[in-house]
Amino acid sequence: MNTQNKSAFATSQNALTRMDWSQLSRHGGLIALAVILLFNLLFTPNFLHPQTLFVNISQVATIAIVAVGMTLVIATGGIDLSVGAIMALSGALAPLIFTSDFALANPELGLILSIGVPILVALACGVFNGAMVSILNVQPIVATLIFFISGRGIALVLTNGNLQTFHNPAFSYLGTGKIFGLPFQGYLVLIIAVCVWWVMAHTKFGRQLLAVGGNERAAELSGVPVKRVKIGAYVICAGLSGLAGLIVVAINSASDAARIGNLMELDAIAAAVVGGTLLQGGKAPIFGAILGAVIIQLVKYTLLANGVADEVALIAKAGIIVLAVYVQQARKE
Repeated sequence: MNTQNKSAFATSQNALTRMDWSQLSRHGGLIALAVILLFNLLFTPNFLHPQTLFVNISQVATIAIVAVGMTLVIATGGIDLSVGAIMALSGALAPLIFTSDFALANPELGLILSIGVPILVALACGVFNGAMVSILNVQPIVATLIFFISGRGIALVLTNGNLQTFHNPAFSYLGTGKIFGLPFQGYLVLIIAVCVWWVMAHTKFGRQLLAVGGNERAAELSGVPVKRVKIGAYVICAGLSGLAGLIVVAINSASDAARIGNLMELDAIAAAVVGGTLLQGGKAPIFGAILGAVIIQLVKYTLLANGVADEVALIAKAGIIVLAVYVQQARKE
């Protein structure tokens, strides 16, 4: 084989490799989901039982909601480590509000406040995170580490470190309600995903957010309000985290500030990356994040249902992130 033919062969092989990685990164999530589903259908008892389906959807919902917000933050080139702590803070506030004397005397208003106030507090946390990153130019991992540490601490102070149990059917519907036999929060995830997808696909904010993540300097020179866009991404992520915290509390009819949202930042980042979100920013596949959340939850469920320790599930999730990043890097080369 002469030099010219060798060069042409090498070029074709490189092109084929790039195409293979491109196809894998585009369809890898669906392939992984199909493999996990097939394994469970063959080897996991009661996988198709309605109660199993209900539990898995309930667990996926919180991961998916936070993953959607995390996707927006990562799309700007940032990261948010505070999502789990914001969940804990939101989850601690709700029972304190609807078990107060005022809320007991005004149940309907108390219910509204028990949902609205925690969400507003979560949004305020997002403003803080966004301002630290965009105005003070603090590295995102450092800026969000502040609430990663202090947010859960505030929640523990508010509850004196005690488990808060309650009985409030109206609030609990957020986590245990059913519509046509499926969990209410499953429909909530779908609504959130569609709304955020529409914003990203059809609004100026969506286009600006992707521009910031793609090339922040170029976006700034073209007139994009970079600071506002970044703050907006962190605010949305924090607000969705606050909602996820309320759902966890509603599912359990109890609030444990020490446990709510533990390692959620890992699950959310993993779901976003597995769903196709580029860590360097510039891409926000919202429905990919939902797919990633389903995969992360099913990996955990599959391991536990087959007698594998929860610690191994953590290692598996870390491995999934490494694999997803590797595929992204291989696609770029």
